[in-house]
Order: sequence, then C-alpha cells, then structure tokens
Amino acid sequence: MNTRTVPKQFLELHGKPILAYTIEQFQRHPLIDGIVVVMIESWIDHCRKLFKHYYFDKVLAIVPGGDTGQASIYNGLKKAKELCPLESTVLIHDGVRPLINESDITAAIECVKVHGTAITVSPAVETITLTDDSGKVGQIIERSKCKLAKAPQCFVLGDILSAHERAIKEGRSSFIDSASLMQFYGYDLYTVEGSQENIKITKPADFYIFRAIADARENSQIFGL
Repeated sequence: MNTRTVPKQFLELHGKPILAYTIEQFQRHPLIDGIVVVMIESWIDHCRKLFKHYYFDKVLAIVPGGDTGQASIYNGLKKAKELCPLESTVLIHDGVRPLINESDITAAIECVKVHGTAITVSPAVETITLTDDSGKVGQIIERSKCKLAKAPQCFVLGDILSAHERAIKEGRSSFIDSASLMQFYGYDLYTVEGSQENIKITKPADFYIFRAIADARENSQIFGL
C-alpha cells in the first residue's frame, strides 16, 4: 500500500476510515464490554478525535504500540489488565480487518468459554506447497487439512498475558502472532471457522475487495436482498 503519509488503517472508504469500520463491529456487539486500541503513538490524538466523532464509547483506552507486533499486543494486554479481571475473555484483532461480523465474534467468545482459546480460521481454497530455497516444490499438502489463521485470536486474559511475560523473560520476541506464542507455551488451540470475507487489508487489491463487499452489503440492506 502506498501509505507513506497516512497509515493504512486510516485510508477512507466513502469518507470513513478503515479503522472506524473495524471498531464499529465490536462497538455494536452486545458481548463486548470494552475495547483497547493499540496505535502508532503519533496518531493517538487523531484516534481520540475519530472515536469521539463516531461515538465509540466502548473504547476504554488507546495505548502506543511497540517495536514489533508482539510488543504492541503486550502493551494492549497490560492496559486491559488494569481495566478488566484476569478471567476476562480477550479478542485480539487487526485494525485492518474491517469485515469481521457479529456471528464470528460471538463464536470466538463462546469457544473461549468452553476451551480457553479460539483461533478464527477459514478453509484453504488453493493448493499449498512447501518449497526449498531454490524454489523447488517439495511436499504438497492436502488442502482439506489446511486452514488459514485469521483474527480475532481469543484467549483468557490472564493466560495470554502470562505467556507474553514468559516470552519477555526468556528473550523470545519473534512470534508471528498470538496463536504461535500460545502454542509454544503449551496451550491447546481450538479453531472457529469464520467468514471468508474477513480479509486483512494489506495490498491495494485487498482495499478494492473491501470496497466491493462493503458496497454489496449496503446495497443488500437498501434493496432488502
């Protein structure tokens, strides 16, 4: 994305930033009690104004991110600990996944209540291969056994916070996401199959897909489709 002046979560669709579309889904959900937003420090004031404009009163705090995704998540979890009991369910979500829906959020929360973890996934729809450094195809993995890990990734607050603190103590700072961190420290991960539409907006093509889906949803409401 050509976002040298504006972080991609603030790119607008129909005058509304991507981040606002994302936060709105959690703001409206009846099982969500509070939201902690982790943000580039220089954009925190902008965020406050944005959330006030959209009346996002479930946003309890905005905290600065860290040098890595792992560190940023930890900053958010520390703030959540100040605001919520350790037995609370926490959903870790990307600000640039605006197409999350109510049923996927509900399913993740219910899964944590039963199993203690919930990783949102979707089926792999194309063939997945392992390749070596030369580009030679090695193992071809059976597609039916593959899932794409998405977000939200959901845990008990005390559990995920404890795992982060162990990682810090042991100098482990390269976990790609919360799921890999929790699995490393021995937690069983349970999946919740979510919507294929729950894409992460990373490249320009993703933004165009987001626009098409958002417009289609709006049209279906207008015309009762």
